[in-house]
Amino acid sequence: MKSLRGERLSAEYQKAVYEVIATKLRDRTSDIKGIVSVTKADVSPDLKNAKIYISILGKTPEESEAAFRAIKENAGFIRYELAHMMQMRTVPELRFLWDDTMEYGDKIDRLIKQIHKDEDPQ
Repeated sequence: MKSLRGERLSAEYQKAVYEVIATKLRDRTSDIKGIVSVTKADVSPDLKNAKIYISILGKTPEESEAAFRAIKENAGFIRYELAHMMQMRTVPELRFLWDDTMEYGDKIDRLIKQIHKDEDPQ
């Protein structure tokens, strides 16, 4: 179970990582296209590691994958920017993970709409 401090830090890191990606990283690289969301940040209790869950909705799957690769390759830059933004003694090592829950939810919505469309006797 996470402490209250750990939960607050995770939420702060989630916001800060999104801000760095949306502003400074987009200016630095042209590979980040589409809608980028930081869906969750999970900071370890010792504050040395953080798992950052990223969801990207691009025009094509290749565009989304290229944006995710660019984010992973610039993890050091993001950590450096976090060190300047956050008033912390240490900044955790960042590990980015793909979060596909939005795509999964979209797929389920399309399937439900298809079922209802097939049932409607018009």
